Amino acid sequence: MAIDSNNTLSVQAPKRIRVRIPRDYHQEPVISKLVSDNGLVVNIRAAILGGNAVGDGWFDLELQGTNEQIDNGLSYLRSLNLEIWDDNQLADW
Repeated sequence: MAIDSNNTLSVQAPKRIRVRIPRDYHQEPVISKLVSDNGLVVNIRAAILGGNAVGDGWFDLELQGTNEQIDNGLSYLRSLNLEIWDDNQLADW
């Protein structure tokens, strides 16, 4: 957790996102790296990922951490060119 200039913890409220994981990434530790590389706590609210790796997978995630940790985590997902919807786009889910 980060300490801001007032010596208080700078923690963002949980951010909810939905991520589409293309079939090419099914064998990659995308969620694991999101957690370990960015210091996030990730709650998987829902997921669809076929056992035979046919088609895309979807994860409904709740991210917990500082603003910087969440921003870095989202940047990581974007660097993989994954589709991401955030809680401001709930109607589109």
